[in-house]
Amino acid sequence: MKISLIQPGRNNLKYLKWSYNSIRKNQGNHEVQICVADDASTDGTWEWCMDMMENDHNFSAIKNDGPERLGHTILYDRLINEVATNDICMIYHADMYLCPGALDSIEKHLTDKTIVSLTRIEPPLHPPGPEKILQDFGVEPEEFNEDSLLQYIKERIEQFDTIPTTEGIFAPWAFWKKDFQEIGGHDPLYAPQSKEDSDIFNRFQLNGIKFIQTWEGFVYHMTCRGSRRNTVDKAKNIYEDSPEWLEQNMKSTRNFIRKWGHFCRHDALMKPIIPPKYDIGFIFKGNNLDLLNDLEPWFSTIYADFNLIQKYIKQEQPNTIIDLSKKLKPYDNEKNNEVLVEIVGNKFTQNEFQLIQQLPEILKDNGGIGNFELGNLKIEIIQLNKYENNLIHL
Repeated sequence: MKISLIQPGRNNLKYLKWSYNSIRKNQGNHEVQICVADDASTDGTWEWCMDMMENDHNFSAIKNDGPERLGHTILYDRLINEVATNDICMIYHADMYLCPGALDSIEKHLTDKTIVSLTRIEPPLHPPGPEKILQDFGVEPEEFNEDSLLQYIKERIEQFDTIPTTEGIFAPWAFWKKDFQEIGGHDPLYAPQSKEDSDIFNRFQLNGIKFIQTWEGFVYHMTCRGSRRNTVDKAKNIYEDSPEWLEQNMKSTRNFIRKWGHFCRHDALMKPIIPPKYDIGFIFKGNNLDLLNDLEPWFSTIYADFNLIQKYIKQEQPNTIIDLSKKLKPYDNEKNNEVLVEIVGNKFTQNEFQLIQQLPEILKDNGGIGNFELGNLKIEIIQLNKYENNLIHL
């Protein structure tokens, strides 16, 4: 199998070196192109990349000169579209050790219209989940216990007659480049990072891609060393998310809701759950800027006081590339959404906010043409068309 591994990096050189060595040691008889993007690093990443390109004919790299970071939302796509030479690619983090036999398992399960995720073995830095294995073999490359990891994998595989596969998708995920390019890749709405993966996973699933997690192919994942918990790049330590990441995650979460109408959702094994996307407008009475801030992402259109709209757009537009002037309209504008929501008697509580967050499922299960009240919400359904498939292609 010929495969291109896609690895953006920012100030995480020691992890890139550790990851590189594992790939070359354990790639087996596969032809592996390693594609690295240096995102304006200051730790010598680009100098290392230039050296590697001279000495490894299957190592390719590009550089963002900065000083502002582009983020992996942008650099994943540049590497896939401009650098990767193979039909099969894999999104692969710098803090991942490729275990022996992992690429064999990808080759076994990657058929037409599929994406294959390797199973992650991680130290217990995050809560457990059924899609991963929590085992501590070190939290930094200098303390990595390689021999114990390899023995653990050998013993684990030997105790199964048949290694199962499950449905789910997360990094590292291997895919056909043509399937990635067909839907337009990652959405720059989420740049520099966060929620771009949940967005593209939704779009893959809606476009008919099947997800496979193999339990006979593994990576050891030190987790979050790209930026979220990279101590060389603004994180205090490996146990706390950096303020930069927390701020961007909030922006990306709001943008995900704006686009999809709901929070990121998936089942226990990380297969996306995608509620319907409806055209819902909110008639906003009052002059509460904080409440408007809470409600705006959840609706296709909001009708509100003109002066309040102007204040809100000035405050929030820098946080999104979505043109807010097209979704916030004066209160007396023609109301042409297919579903309209307003507050009865200006009584808005936490209960109403929870109902709004659940509104796509409520409409799916109980919606019919007409009017009804839900808590202190008055809801008018004119039509109930679904628009999530319109979001597949960029």
